[in-house]
Amino acid sequence: MGYVDAHVHVWTDDFNRYPIAESCQKSEMKPPIFLPEELFHHTKPADVSRIVLIQMSFYGFDNSYMLDVIEQHSGVFAGIAVINQDMENLESEMIRLVNRGIRGFRIYPTSVSVGKWLEGEGYRKMFAIGAKHNLAMCPLIDPVVLPDVDRQCQQFPDTPVIIDHLCRIGANQPIQESHIDQLCDMAKHPRVMVKVSAFYALGKKTPPYNDLNHLIYQVYQAFGPERLMWASDCPYQVVDHTYQDSIGLITDRLDFLSEKDKDQILGKTAEDFFFQN
Repeated sequence: MGYVDAHVHVWTDDFNRYPIAESCQKSEMKPPIFLPEELFHHTKPADVSRIVLIQMSFYGFDNSYMLDVIEQHSGVFAGIAVINQDMENLESEMIRLVNRGIRGFRIYPTSVSVGKWLEGEGYRKMFAIGAKHNLAMCPLIDPVVLPDVDRQCQQFPDTPVIIDHLCRIGANQPIQESHIDQLCDMAKHPRVMVKVSAFYALGKKTPPYNDLNHLIYQVYQAFGPERLMWASDCPYQVVDHTYQDSIGLITDRLDFLSEKDKDQILGKTAEDFFFQN
């Protein structure tokens, strides 16, 4: 088995077939296009054979492009979709997407104030459906809203939760021990996992990313390798840095990882959840 990249975005400039959301502008699409073929240029030399696609914000709730890519490359991709949690027939729509390769749903706070995010009936339904069908809720969050996710995990302990990008610790401010402690505390929920990803956006934001070693070590100690999955966050990883810069942190520069740990984080955790359901 090759490695698994657990977080990648793709999009196209075929706006007739795949129109972008009214709230987005074409000028926001940087790079202007990122197709699977461009992605493979980076993944194949790195021995990455499977990839988890994340619905791109440009498309809003229309997951069509991602679904078509999954279908066109059978066995290569799984997906994390974005849907309106307040829609009618929520469970039937989630199951429809599952039948097309979706294994999780991205969620994130918008205009709702901290402390009230996730309190709505729609999110409660999503978490309940996730528990019922083993579908992950995948929050894109900063540490400030971890208490909201914590409360939801207490209410729905059987729902898989996969926290993106090390909870973006060090993205908008220096890495703080209190934030690391908050994230590590989430390990008390057995179904919570963490993506060890988006190194280009965290800490010093400069390869070889060794300033992230302490953060990753603490998370590794709390969750264990079985609940960690590596991801690149392409194409953003390869705008100014390289794919090897990202994967190389796991393969070469974290001396606390055994070879078995590396295989787990680089492949088995994501393989078991996204491709064995």
